[in-house]
Amino acid sequence: MFIGENLTNLRIMHGYSRKQLSEKLNLTEQAIWQYENNYTTPKMQIVNDLKSIFHVKSKYFYNKDVLNRYFTSENIPFMNIAYRSKVINVISKTQTEAKHVEYLDSFVNYTTAQLNLPTLKIIQLRDEVVNYLNSSTDERNKQINIVAKLARQKLSFQTDSNEDLMFLIEKSGVFIFEKAIGEEIDAYSLWTKQDRPFIILGNMKCSAVRRNFDIAHELAHLLLHYKVEFTNLNRKEHKAIENEANLFAGAFLLPEETFLEDMQTIAYPTNPDAYIDLKKKWKVSLQVLGYRAAHLGVLDAKKHRNFYAALHRKGYLEREPLDESLAIQKPQKIKSIIDLVVNKGLVDIREMMDKDWMVETSFFHRITGIELEFFNNYLKHDHDFELGNVKEMPINITN
Repeated sequence: MFIGENLTNLRIMHGYSRKQLSEKLNLTEQAIWQYENNYTTPKMQIVNDLKSIFHVKSKYFYNKDVLNRYFTSENIPFMNIAYRSKVINVISKTQTEAKHVEYLDSFVNYTTAQLNLPTLKIIQLRDEVVNYLNSSTDERNKQINIVAKLARQKLSFQTDSNEDLMFLIEKSGVFIFEKAIGEEIDAYSLWTKQDRPFIILGNMKCSAVRRNFDIAHELAHLLLHYKVEFTNLNRKEHKAIENEANLFAGAFLLPEETFLEDMQTIAYPTNPDAYIDLKKKWKVSLQVLGYRAAHLGVLDAKKHRNFYAALHRKGYLEREPLDESLAIQKPQKIKSIIDLVVNKGLVDIREMMDKDWMVETSFFHRITGIELEFFNNYLKHDHDFELGNVKEMPINITN
């Protein structure tokens, strides 16, 4: 029997309205509604078209889907998704991303089901931050700077580098994935109700420095804005929250004491080109370097205006020096987990696709952002999965 809920889940996750899906299938919108509500059953040709659109197998529509089997109902708090965005949250977009994280949460549940995961360092840090914020009488900017400094310490960052930014955030317990979110949204983050933190990074027009700022910005939301209902914020409140995350990101990526020492080497502080070596060192943009210098009082208001005008004049607001050459950090944690469970015989990718998830490898690529080749390598009949032949991965399950 055709299960309409499975179609609804796929449609929402892909961001299609019923009307949009009906146009793809050359059907009426009412027909899609009837399929989803089990009033009628689609003909096999329609099922074949659906499986091509969503990269699943035909049997996906006739069995309980992964959200029914590997996802805890209502675990994704729709209201708490924090966007790094130029626009305030759009409800339909938030629904799509919430559904996407439901699939991701199911994927993590599936791949880690037989692993003993340690207490997450990020949870310990969050709880410490929450306790501090609830008891502190410091003004808000000071609180944010203290939390940023605490985060670098607790997550084992070096005092003079962001070289391992992605690695250390993932190692702390955050699950980071990539997705083509859209032009207006750079990234988003949330805590599930079972205390699993996610950061979803957009991969459109990305540079290494922009990605690093996005990660730090979303870390701010995870720590500073735990349980904030973002969908209920008005524009003024949303802007204030985003400004707090930006302030945290600057303080986190450019720790005050070390950065002030670096600034003493800058002979012409209003010239963006004078900061290129610092950009290479810290892996942050020239714009963020200037922003941080102004916030710390190294640049007064006039000098910062001159600095920003120079950025504009040189075309650096569009593309900066080193943007093409600095390597973009990519999420590795989930790939390491998959490699571990496959090589220990805990998960079989072919069985996962055919029996448990009933999808094509392109479906996994869509929800995780992991390249198709990664999954396809596990499907080669001549692939030797002896543990001794596996290249050591950069992230361990234990902290």
